[in-house]
Formats: sequence, structure tokens, C-alpha cells
Amino acid sequence: MKKLTLLGGLTTQQFLRDYWHKKPLLIRQAIPQFKPLLTREELAAMAARDDVESRLVTHFGARWQLKKGPFDQLPPFSKKAWTTLIQGVNLHHDGADALMQQFRFLPDARLDDLMISYATDTGGVGPHFDAYDVFLLQAHGKRLWRIGPQTDMTLVEGLPVKILKNFKPEQEMVLEPGDMLYLPPHYAHDGIAVGECMTYSIGFRTPSFQELGEGFLQYLTESVELDGHYADPDLAPTSKPAEIGSDMITRVATAIRKIRFADDDIAIFLGEYLSEPKPSVFFDAPVRSTSLPRFLERAEKRGVKLARKTRMLYRGRHVFINGDSFVAASADRRALVKLADRRGLDPEDIKAASEDVREALHAWHEDGWIVLQ
Repeated sequence: MKKLTLLGGLTTQQFLRDYWHKKPLLIRQAIPQFKPLLTREELAAMAARDDVESRLVTHFGARWQLKKGPFDQLPPFSKKAWTTLIQGVNLHHDGADALMQQFRFLPDARLDDLMISYATDTGGVGPHFDAYDVFLLQAHGKRLWRIGPQTDMTLVEGLPVKILKNFKPEQEMVLEPGDMLYLPPHYAHDGIAVGECMTYSIGFRTPSFQELGEGFLQYLTESVELDGHYADPDLAPTSKPAEIGSDMITRVATAIRKIRFADDDIAIFLGEYLSEPKPSVFFDAPVRSTSLPRFLERAEKRGVKLARKTRMLYRGRHVFINGDSFVAASADRRALVKLADRRGLDPEDIKAASEDVREALHAWHEDGWIVLQ
């Protein structure tokens, strides 16, 4: 297995075995001579958009404040102690999307997004912990990181940001452009800008089991079929008319226990759930509609690729794209799996694809889910 500079010369197998979900890893020059993909002015412009999730954290005069975007204006770049956080930059910028794809040695079902944090001198969001794994890539300037395996997760009360009350770091390190720090979930950390800086955070999805359970129950409501109606032919007179009888509870419980689900149901739910775009995501359909023959003519010359915002997964015969699911015929599965894994198809793949796949690609193109290479 190939060793990756991105992982400090470790193979992906070594990283997953020794560090993933276990302990931090500091990687000097994970991406040598890395340059920021966006200027601070471009980030400010993104923070002004209503289709981009952004936050502003300030620590002026020892007072923490949190505001949510969009922002018509950010504080002056010359002013210390403020941070703007731009979520999901990979959804809006090709370079950020390409950078996030470098982390696809981990499953797409776990990979979430790329967030950019811009901070002026001394800026940060305070000592905290995240519920997910994260890679912190320094893109511009320097940032001091203080980290520790905190067990006391008590938060300071009354603040708009979640700050650890009794933070006790065990390590300190300064990251420069190209350096990267991996942190497992719930590992306490505090990043402080040393001068102006930008940090790129590649984060991962860790939905709570409560969230998954609620989602699965909602999914089941669309597929559950329980025949018949409640009946009690042996009903007896009662002297307590307001009481719910034991027989009624038993009959209803017996009916509800007929609800069954298999691993396939879980797989379909997860595929739809994990490929569903976030509520803030909207797709850009082509300005002009393209006929199927014209689309195929272009696709057979240029190939296609998934749009930045598209999430595509598969499991066995089931294919999931942007929350939709369907069963792929054996003749179609090879092309669809390749599209999901490589996030694109070459002209030769288009020519060899079945008519069903070619028609699906055209429909997805019209919806803005795929684009021509």
C-alpha cells in the first residue's frame, strides 16, 4: 500500500490502525508549499452569500460573541481577535472540492465538508472539542494549537460559544502553511492565530444514533403496511370508561410487533440519508435545456463528472444520489459504480453505457447533478 505525504509517510492502513479515532497526528508539510485557495477578500464575499453557511466569532474586550451570516460587512482585517468560519467551501469552489477529494481514502459516507477559518491576530473560537474526526490544514500564516485528551468536558455557562471551563492542554505546536494536524473526536483543542491566518478543516460526519433512529423511523413510515383495523369482538362491560384497557394495549402491541426490517432496509435508509444534500444546498440547472441526442454527443466527446454538490453512494444493487435511490440492473451497475467512485465517466464509459444509464445521465445533467467534463 502506497505511503502518502498527506499522512506524513504513513500508509492509509497504518494511519487507520494507529491514529484514526485514537490519537492526534501532527504532519509537517503534509502538502508542501501549500498556498491558500481563496484570498481573505474572496472569503468575505462568500460570507455575504445567503447560500453559504458562515459564522463570526469575536473576542473583543474578553467578551465572546457569535453571529451567523450572511454578513454585509466583517470587522476590519486590521482589528485583532475575530474569526470567520465558512462552512462547505467545497460545494462552491473547484479548488476546495479537489482538495477534499484527497481525503477519499476514507468513505464518502463519512466525509462531510471543508470549512475555512480566517482569523486575525489572536483570533480563535476558544478551547473546545468536536464530536467528529478532523484534519486541520494550515493554509496561510501561523496558528498555535494547544491540545489535550480532556476528560472534564464541562462548559463555561452563559456563553454563545461552547468553551471548555477547565481546559488543560498537554501539547503545544505552531502550524505553518502545509502543516496538518489530525484530531480524533472529543480531543480538546484551542487554536490561536499568530498574526493573520487561515486554517482549512476537513471534517467527517458522525450522526448521533438518536438522529439515525429518528430518521429510520421516519423512513419506515413510508414502507410499513399493517393490514386490518382494531377490533374487540369479546369486549366486556366496564365500570371505568376512561381507562385504557389491558386487552386494547395487548392487541395494538401485537399488531405493531409485526413491523419487521432487515439489513437491506437499513442500507437503503443510510444510502438515502447520507446522500441527501444539506438543506442549504441548491443545484444549478443548465441555463438552456439540452436534448438527449445533443447531450450524448457532447458527453461522448468530453465525458461527465458529478457536480460539486452531488453526493453519490452505492450498496450492492442499490444506487443513491442526492437522496434518491433505485435498484441498478447488472448491465448498468458497472458504469454507475464507476461514476460514484471516480466522480466522473470518460467518453468511452458513456459510449459503453446502457441506454438506461445514458438517459439517467441526461436527466441528472438537466437537474444540475452532473456536468460535462
